[in-house]
Amino acid sequence: MHIRKAVTVDAKELSGLLNEIIRAGGTTALETPLSAEEFAEWFIDGEFALVCHVAEHDGLLVGFQSLSLYGDPPKGFADIATFARMNSSARGVGSALFPATRAAAEELGFEFINATIRADNVSGLAYYEKMGFETYDRLAQVPLSDGTPVDRIKKRFAIGAKCRNSSGDNASS
Repeated sequence: MHIRKAVTVDAKELSGLLNEIIRAGGTTALETPLSAEEFAEWFIDGEFALVCHVAEHDGLLVGFQSLSLYGDPPKGFADIATFARMNSSARGVGSALFPATRAAAEELGFEFINATIRADNVSGLAYYEKMGFETYDRLAQVPLSDGTPVDRIKKRFAIGAKCRNSSGDNASS
């Protein structure tokens, strides 16, 4: 698996990957598909986007991980989002991406990486736990677009901490 920084031309393929996850439902807080242009704005080169890395496997983009400042995080925090292609034979996508994201957060001078995960996203919660994120807050009963309340679990990774990296994940947040 090859990890590199995302570029704007990746947005079409990556928005397709993300939109498949959005349409499947149940893991991401995102509920509306994004166009390639919206994807680039949100994750690659928009005002709040900090860095986005992609994982390539057999000529296909199989996942991405981004850091951003969406939602006005606390000083010293950057928000992370991790998505891996559904039904892919590539395993360990998130684990392969995290070292590059962590290094970027450190280079940018952040103290913490924040992950906000739906409480019903079992694989996402397990992934961030495996990477060394620790729970520090819970947002109760945040409504989905249809009104269904779902808690959000807030986890943070201290940049100076050691990563508990192992393979076999396929998580999204």
